[in-house]
Amino acid sequence: MNAKAEHYDVIRKPIITEKATMASEANAVVFEVAIAANKPQIKEAVEALFNVKVKAVNTSITKGKVKRFRGMLGTRKDVKKAYVTLEEGNTIDVSTGL
Repeated sequence: MNAKAEHYDVIRKPIITEKATMASEANAVVFEVAIAANKPQIKEAVEALFNVKVKAVNTSITKGKVKRFRGMLGTRKDVKKAYVTLEEGNTIDVSTGL
């Protein structure tokens, strides 16, 4: 597998929520990432895919809620979010897509 495909395995999709929009004012972007991904892998993937310099990476794991699906109990998947802070002068426009 080539390196670019591995980067796309690490970064799943951008998260566009009210909180993520607030973070973008502080020069940060929020991505959903693979649960197994660590901070150096996330930093490398963002720098390679978007040609930007990353200042810091903060991560959080949200445990999946137990919900009812058609009357049966089921669990949503666990989600790992990465708050990627960019160096001054670097931007990523997530609203246009990759």
